Amino acid sequence: MYYMNLFFIFSILGYIMESFWNILCKEKFGSGILYLPWTPIYGFGTVLIICIFNIIQKYIHIAGWLNCIFFALIMMVFLTIIELIGGVFIEKVFHKTFWDYRPFKYNVGKYISLEISLIWAFSSVVLAYIVEPIIKPFIKVIPTYITIMFICLFIIDNIFTYIGGKVHR
Repeated sequence: MYYMNLFFIFSILGYIMESFWNILCKEKFGSGILYLPWTPIYGFGTVLIICIFNIIQKYIHIAGWLNCIFFALIMMVFLTIIELIGGVFIEKVFHKTFWDYRPFKYNVGKYISLEISLIWAFSSVVLAYIVEPIIKPFIKVIPTYITIMFICLFIIDNIFTYIGGKVHR
């Protein structure tokens, strides 16, 4: 249940963060494709970051800062791929483009840019080395029934979104 809770917490935090960003830059509130206040790509990304971090810590023994740099590079690649897949998926299924990195200097089409990939690398390091160790004890005590409630809400939200065939924003 720990990873499910991590997924939901960071999906909601991602929604909040992106909504504030949208208010500042686009003067509109909201994020993501679902009706409820979560953006699952942040939850998936967070779970992936922590799982890969744990694997690297367990099996790959590189000294000091090299371990951190190796982890950042690995996460930059993985999260960039997730962002590409998510962008293409949303475009193909819902015929919408939620982000477009073509204005960035070092872009590769709509969904990839070096500038954003570097942000993912840095964010991964901060999350794995600082944030997750601090919040882990709190996440572990979330009651199972709360997690199950969020799973049910998430499933219902996805059903309504996909049956409707369009996004809410």
